[in-house]
Amino acid sequence: MVDVGPRATTLPGRGEGEHVNETLLKLAVSAGLVAFMIVVAAWARIARPVAPLDDASARELLAGEFPDRAIDSLWFAGDGAGVIGRSGEEALILYRLGDSWVARTMPWRLALVAPVLRGKVLLKLRDPAAPIARLAVSGVNPWPPQTPGEALAA
Repeated sequence: MVDVGPRATTLPGRGEGEHVNETLLKLAVSAGLVAFMIVVAAWARIARPVAPLDDASARELLAGEFPDRAIDSLWFAGDGAGVIGRSGEEALILYRLGDSWVARTMPWRLALVAPVLRGKVLLKLRDPAAPIARLAVSGVNPWPPQTPGEALAA
């Protein structure tokens, strides 16, 4: 008579303890790989350092983004992370977002009435991709900017 019943699932010479060790090893390797992916993702989010804007770099970036517009004047954010250039009746806004620069426009009259809250001028851009620009205001660079004629009239 031949026995056709269920057979043991273990291989000859391997005990149940070896299966547990193999499973724990697979679990440890999987956990290590997941931890590695988390570290890589966190590292990728660290912004590389970007130098603060100065007059030359701001004009160069604005000219690259808005080649057909002449820049009448510039206002720099207190921390160098943004600039507002006036081009006729348009405000050309450039500000740092992560390790890159974002360029947008808005009417100059709306930029002048933008509120200053907690040391930052808040420019509502009406753009879903970049809805608001927050530029630092300092005592040296108050908002709204004052031209020499406006300062004399005050």
